[in-house]
Amino acid sequence: EVQLVESGGGLVQAGGSLRLSCAASGLPFDDYAIGWFRQAPGKEREGVSCISTSDGSTYYADSVKGRFTISSDNAKNTVYLQMNSLKPEDTAVYYCAASGTVVTLLTLADYWGQGTQVTVSS
Repeated sequence: EVQLVESGGGLVQAGGSLRLSCAASGLPFDDYAIGWFRQAPGKEREGVSCISTSDGSTYYADSVKGRFTISSDNAKNTVYLQMNSLKPEDTAVYYCAASGTVVTLLTLADYWGQGTQVTVSS
């Protein structure tokens, strides 16, 4: 059974930082694409960032480029999203997701975590 467990969400002031973690199990972590999506109230879910754990290639949404950094620790089967210079518009539920490739992850992910709330106050 594939499991994706997120942690690290919380409340932070604008300009602050948070680091999200996604611990994966039940899948070939070294040869997968894992990433983060977010959904704010009344808005569609959007892809934020993802990484190919096999070659390290990454994707970032334009809205987070230069502020967020995704990384993976293959020894711990964990993907991290370091979020700096947070803005109120970053407030959302952040979901970890996984799929075979970055392309399939961004179009139709195979697996999803339960989500973690990130709230940025102004």
